[in-house]
Amino acid sequence: MYKNIEKQTKLQLKDLVEYQPGQVISKTLVQNEKVSMTIFSFDKGEEISTHAAGGDAMVTVLEGTGKFTVGGAAFVLQAGETLIMPKDIPHAVFGQERFKMQLIVSF
Repeated sequence: MYKNIEKQTKLQLKDLVEYQPGQVISKTLVQNEKVSMTIFSFDKGEEISTHAAGGDAMVTVLEGTGKFTVGGAAFVLQAGETLIMPKDIPHAVFGQERFKMQLIVSF
């Protein structure tokens, strides 16, 4: 079920992806018909434009600060904070500064 991650090893999720200048980097850890789990890093000023997901999406910021726009409402999250983005509601993600996040989508 899990991929791209060591099992039976203590780790920090934020260490699974590195920052790259001018890029958004992602690493998928789980992908099946019920759930998707991905770790992202965003360079400052980088974004994922407005889109909608086919399931409820839970994002947790692991490091730094990110701005999430969900259904027109803006939320600024810092490390340790979590936000649920409901299924089929348009949302976007912006790196106010370099940041890393975990995204879990349940279908």
